[in-house]
Amino acid sequence: MTSLMTSSPIQVPDFQLTPELQTFRSFVRDYTQKHLGNAARYDAETKFPRDAVEAAAKLGLLRTTVAKEHGGTAMGNLASCVMLEEINAVCVSTGVTISVHNSLVNSLLGKWCNEAQKRRWFPKLVTGEWLGAYCLSEAFSGSDAAALRCEAKREGNHYVMNGAKLWITTGSEAKLFVIFARTGPDRVKGISAFVVERDWPGVGVGKKERKLGLRGSPTTEIVCENVKVPADCLIAQEGQGFTIALDTLDGGRLGIASQSLGIARAAVEMIRDHLAAQVDPKGRSTSSQPDQWMLADLAADLDAYRFLTWRAAILRDQGVRCSTEAAMAKSCASRLANRAARAAVSILGLAGADGTNPAERLLRDARITEIYEGATDIQRLVIARGLVAPA
Repeated sequence: MTSLMTSSPIQVPDFQLTPELQTFRSFVRDYTQKHLGNAARYDAETKFPRDAVEAAAKLGLLRTTVAKEHGGTAMGNLASCVMLEEINAVCVSTGVTISVHNSLVNSLLGKWCNEAQKRRWFPKLVTGEWLGAYCLSEAFSGSDAAALRCEAKREGNHYVMNGAKLWITTGSEAKLFVIFARTGPDRVKGISAFVVERDWPGVGVGKKERKLGLRGSPTTEIVCENVKVPADCLIAQEGQGFTIALDTLDGGRLGIASQSLGIARAAVEMIRDHLAAQVDPKGRSTSSQPDQWMLADLAADLDAYRFLTWRAAILRDQGVRCSTEAAMAKSCASRLANRAARAAVSILGLAGADGTNPAERLLRDARITEIYEGATDIQRLVIARGLVAPA
């Protein structure tokens, strides 16, 4: 043992991005500087950032989780996390649109659809001609996804779908919906997943939600009334929907964790710049010690939770189940985003609470990160169950 210990090289984890990912991060940062300058206007006018999303599509940012043979860049989850932190640090409405499209739609289709289905839909999704939306939640099934009531009854070579989905991100802009519906009586095994196209008869967009934050991202109801869904639009097999939904949410939580990191980073940088400007005539800092301590704690947590998120993303890229790790990342990063945004508003004082100040928008945008893709308490349940009864 002694000779083995003295002869073996020291092993250390590598916390640096590869040169390729560093270049990609710079590429995305350049995109944010050139195309996300209207973030405040998107928010104030509750306007969908169409121009920003179209620019992202042209740059290939809507295809990071798609295999190359289907027109994607196959960069994976870690690259997506890096990208989403950069985008959300500037415009959260654009960030959540790209996150849902990549992590909840493209990733799902890439993993669970057959080759014919991929050839059918990916050409429009990877180019941004179509945006995708993920339709799981309903009026009576939010955190308890297995309680969904939307039905899809088999009739010959098609299914007849009836029901309504709520709180659907990009609902009014999407052309393709992944819809989870009940095909059998079993609470879990009776759920199946389908691809439904927006232009089919009976598919409609219902009310648009009035929201605290993410005002540039439309959140709507999706209504299906006797929609004939071809049988070849069933994803995988009947009864696999709940498994597909939970697996996909692991990736979705990485997207929201990265969104949270972007919000937190923007708040930390805002606080840092504010304190750096507080100097006496000799250039010595006059900022208060409590404010400096707050900045220090937030910056330390930001680095810690970024690595937590990257760990989960790397596991998912390796094909390893990461439900516990993704929940840890999402839970920690989302709470940090809220804490950092509150601190920015508080430390900036009256200016921070001004409706024209980015700090105020960060505070409103941050709140949803602890709610969607599984509320904070749901993340705690996922983590605890993963620790007590690991798969």
